Amino acid sequence: MLTGDIPPNQTIYVKNLNEKVKKEELKRSLYCLFSQYGRILDVVALKTAKLRGQAWVVFSEVTAASNAVRQMQGFPFYDKPMRIQYAKTMSDCITEAEGVYDPNAKKKKKNEEKAERKRRAEESQQSAPANGKPAESNGGPTSFRHGNQGAQETAPPNNILFIQNLPHETTSMMLQVLFQQYPGFREVRMIEAKPGIAFVEFEDDVQSSMAMQALQGFKITPQNPMAVTYAKK
Repeated sequence: MLTGDIPPNQTIYVKNLNEKVKKEELKRSLYCLFSQYGRILDVVALKTAKLRGQAWVVFSEVTAASNAVRQMQGFPFYDKPMRIQYAKTMSDCITEAEGVYDPNAKKKKKNEEKAERKRRAEESQQSAPANGKPAESNGGPTSFRHGNQGAQETAPPNNILFIQNLPHETTSMMLQVLFQQYPGFREVRMIEAKPGIAFVEFEDDVQSSMAMQALQGFKITPQNPMAVTYAKK
């Protein structure tokens, strides 16, 4: 494990990233990939000459960062194996790498993170169902089960999953990064004229079911829990 003498902390440093990927897509993909391990406060990726191919992911808990370091080490991300270690602290890493050290960076970052948490909490409240009715909870997120419960029963188990409630900026590569972690993954298919949905194919229905259970309700963004069902054939 490439952690060196740096003690475990909430921020991980990711390098050997594909430099051809645009910054915003890279940040979204990293968020998408790592948020399965815990709540993410921030993802930082800069395209300056010194910082290309690198990023920092800030978790709310040290345990989440530790799980990400352990389980995602060497994961093929945009065709390159990621190299992950704990960061010295994200603020210090970035300012030092750019050659400008700001002694108030940590305090500024904490204030930014606090404001971001408040903003996301407010957005979450605004996106809650207006009728106030509790959704059924069969072990999955309540945020989508209420609206899609009937749809889950319309198709029998098969090797193709139908994904709904995706942010419109979701790319096939972002979904591939998510689903290729599970055995039997074949491909992702998206329809350009219909943003927000996708099809993910596995070798058989057992493998597709494993992925469905693992990623049901996964949030690519805080406002978009995925609704995963079997595709109609």
